[in-house]
Amino acid sequence: MIAGIGIDSTEIDRFRKWISLGQKKLEKIFSTQEIAYCLEHAEKSAERFAARFAAKEAFFKALSHIAPEHSVPFFFVCKQATVENTDNGNPQLLVQWKKLGITSEFKTFITLTHTNNTATAFVIIENID
Repeated sequence: MIAGIGIDSTEIDRFRKWISLGQKKLEKIFSTQEIAYCLEHAEKSAERFAARFAAKEAFFKALSHIAPEHSVPFFFVCKQATVENTDNGNPQLLVQWKKLGITSEFKTFITLTHTNNTATAFVIIENID
């Protein structure tokens, strides 16, 4: 059963300078693996940072459906949700549910897309209890 949905779009231009931010600043939002992936190809870093940021925003919105009584700060949620690619290149959202104070069993579905200007993420949280 679907427990939460979230969508977010962001302008890629906002992330053009993020390639020059220090590791500590980037780690406030992204995991070490996400940062490495985003910086792997300089010409793609802005779209990659933008898509992952949109994913975290979309997840934050979806999370509000399943835990409306919890007021979890956005930056804390960012550190508990990581976007990684599967072996076939599809994105997956890895969530540390217990650190978010959630003990029920959930599964996430995510899709990312971008144009030349905008990155968009859509997240579904499914209750599997």
